[in-house]
Amino acid sequence: MSAPKNLRLVDLPGLIWEFTENDFATFALPNAGFGLLAASVAPTLTSCSESPGALSLLLRAAPPVILFNWANLLIFDVANQRLPESVTEDSLNKPWRPLARGKISPIQTRQLLLAAIPAVLGLGFVLDASWETALIMLLTWMYNDLHGGDELTRDVIIAIAYDVFLMGSLRIALGTATETCSEVTVSTTGYQWLAMIAGVIMTTMQIQDLRDQVGDRTRGRKTWPLVVGDSVSRVWIAACVCLWSVASVWFWGEVPLLISAGTMALGSWIDFTPRTDTEACDMGAVQG
Repeated sequence: MSAPKNLRLVDLPGLIWEFTENDFATFALPNAGFGLLAASVAPTLTSCSESPGALSLLLRAAPPVILFNWANLLIFDVANQRLPESVTEDSLNKPWRPLARGKISPIQTRQLLLAAIPAVLGLGFVLDASWETALIMLLTWMYNDLHGGDELTRDVIIAIAYDVFLMGSLRIALGTATETCSEVTVSTTGYQWLAMIAGVIMTTMQIQDLRDQVGDRTRGRKTWPLVVGDSVSRVWIAACVCLWSVASVWFWGEVPLLISAGTMALGSWIDFTPRTDTEACDMGAVQG
């Protein structure tokens, strides 16, 4: 690991991307996509009586929605990756991250976080998503500094955080794409749908732990694959994918249940795809 150099302002865009690149396409963009798509059917999910047009959503709503997700993701990723145990884990699982390869020091990372938190809180105020931003930071603190992410409570915290991100994305999308929906409340159907999404996240999130077993074991983290075994975890995830695929289609009623077959097949295939991490495979064979 090379010694970190003094940070310059010109280095910040690259660092921000390197801290978040592993989660941007799999977390920030899907959350933003939910907000934009949910806004397109606003009367079903919210108190808004009309849906904004596609052009308005893309041009006016998409940039602030993506910015909200990316900025809050940055806080979480910096807070998570700065921990000593995270640096050790990343040296095994994700050696390209800035701290793991010595591009920034832990002290510099802490200083970056100190500056980023008030900036993101200010952004949340400007976007009229203050309570969502504050709650995300509370969950970030519970996950990282209180080590909620190292226990089986991890999936619960992540599921709640997902819903807060999704709700914030929806409210920002409607608030920026329309003039008549500045004060948006989520309807009963909207809350039920968000609760179902939280259930999906909480019961299938373990699929990300399958590939990280080496680093998680080194860190002493309690994840499903390490507690109940790799094979049991895969069966559980596949069963939950099938269950939620049917339940989600049933929730909306008018869609044929057969449409869930593709999701069930794809999810099960991914879940049982042969492991690429030999050490994780060996551990799973011992514990499964």
